[in-house]
Amino acid sequence: MVEVPPLLELKSLVVAYGGVEAVRGLSLSVAAGELVTILGANGAGKSTTLMAISGLVRPSGGEIYFKGQRIDVLRSHEVVKLGVIQSPEGRRVFGPMTVEENLKLGAFTRPGQNLELDLRRVYELFPRLFERKKQMAGTLSGGEQQMLAIGRALMAQPKLLLLDEPSLGLAPLLVKSIFQTIKNINQSGVTIILVEQNAQAALKLADRGYVLDVGNLVLADRAERLLNNPQVRDAYLGAR
Repeated sequence: MVEVPPLLELKSLVVAYGGVEAVRGLSLSVAAGELVTILGANGAGKSTTLMAISGLVRPSGGEIYFKGQRIDVLRSHEVVKLGVIQSPEGRRVFGPMTVEENLKLGAFTRPGQNLELDLRRVYELFPRLFERKKQMAGTLSGGEQQMLAIGRALMAQPKLLLLDEPSLGLAPLLVKSIFQTIKNINQSGVTIILVEQNAQAALKLADRGYVLDVGNLVLADRAERLLNNPQVRDAYLGAR
């Protein structure tokens, strides 16, 4: 049986800010079609890992491969063109622009292409965005801005979608809706890496999980096994 190479592979990744290592020798892989979550406390290196994959920070050691191509040597816009798309923590929508203008910006690597089909798909996932498409993004609620941030990322037609804290600051009912949408996106064929403080919700959604502690990988397993792991339950699930 021929072994299928991973869609994404990190080999001994090191990322440092000044003299401080935020990620220390991290190795992980993600197969096509998977939904993988990265867990850990604040400062564990989760967001830094996503930014390194996206090309937004330059690793000081190790290598990152996407579909067999080394990408840690590329600039961020070149990584985007390959189909690695990040929806950042804090949403970062363009407030003075309309919802639809924000969405179209997500397709900046595809100039001249007809975007109507992609817009329709986003509006089907997030009907609220269709209702608000002419509204300034800065006037949306937090939940609506999160929908917009994810929708904007989908406009780039991602092969690998990186989601950084999509439930941060949202009411429980909206969190449930956002996670259901993430599940639908994954089931449509998009591979996802999810960084999320709500560890229980993330593990219930994911196929596999990695747990970081101060930049170090401390656990890696199937999501259901991590859910029942006493170490994970004590550290991350006790308050849920």
